[in-house]
Amino acid sequence: MRAVICESWRDFDALELKDIPPPPLRPRCVRIRVAAAGVSFATQLVVAGKYQRRPPLPFAPGTEVVGTIIEAAPDAEAPPIGTRVFAVLDWGGYAEEAVVDDIHVFPIPDGLPMEPAVALPTSYSTAGAALLWRARPAPGDWVLVHGAAGGVGLAGVEIAKVMGLRVVARAGAAKHGMLRARGADVVLDSAEPFREAVRAATGGQGVGCVLDTIGGDAFDDSLRCLADGGTLVVIGFAGGGIPTVAANLLLLKNIAVAGVNWGTYVGWSPGDNRRVHAQRVQQMWSQLVGWWRDGALKPEVHAAFPLALFREAMAEVRERRSAGRVILTP
Repeated sequence: MRAVICESWRDFDALELKDIPPPPLRPRCVRIRVAAAGVSFATQLVVAGKYQRRPPLPFAPGTEVVGTIIEAAPDAEAPPIGTRVFAVLDWGGYAEEAVVDDIHVFPIPDGLPMEPAVALPTSYSTAGAALLWRARPAPGDWVLVHGAAGGVGLAGVEIAKVMGLRVVARAGAAKHGMLRARGADVVLDSAEPFREAVRAATGGQGVGCVLDTIGGDAFDDSLRCLADGGTLVVIGFAGGGIPTVAANLLLLKNIAVAGVNWGTYVGWSPGDNRRVHAQRVQQMWSQLVGWWRDGALKPEVHAAFPLALFREAMAEVRERRSAGRVILTP
């Protein structure tokens, strides 16, 4: 089969497309014929050896796929062969076939397209965990979403609206129309200061929650945008800088900072507890699919590239041209 292969820690663009044997089927796993794999910013860290967990070399990157189950281990508890599914995996997604733990596949209902579902196992799940498990804002609260046109950010906007929240979304000017169409109540240009604009939009009360996918200089102003009792959820550092917290500000404003690492729930972090969290993960996916089926969520593919154009696909993500997910289609 064809796969994008990382043979040593290197820049993403130095990866190679090769013909390799299909991966062996492990116990309690299924084999998926991959229809699409998600391209994410974090994959660059993985192949450079800078992620918190290093795959054994050589390996194919890619942690989220959609496709069809074509084989199952005798002890696997999974949908039957022939079922269309989305899945999350440790690595191996940038290939024609992938082997996945049975607990990390979920069927795609009839009538729903396959490729957009690649956003559900990670992007929508991360946003869902941030809002439903960590921040837990009340209906009617305001939420500020940074990087709102990215995979997690766009998912956060949509899930917030399903929860009855009011949304201030920040993104580049070219993506404002899309965010308004997805329900954002206020859209701000990510190139402009936002603290006073957020204060004005919320009538001076501030936001109950911030979803921060970018870190960097926006972090401090985000803290100051929080209302009494509000929570800033740290999701990522796409802006490059890892900020620090002034603890006195948490005390004086009566606010909180929380982190959400979806990898904790699916086995990517040191100390693999994927089976401990399996039921909770499946419940999250069931909730997301239910909202999708009802039309409340609209996972979107920004661009699809054949496997041979994996460098061009990552450039679309790296240069922040995407609105929704970028995928590879083996």
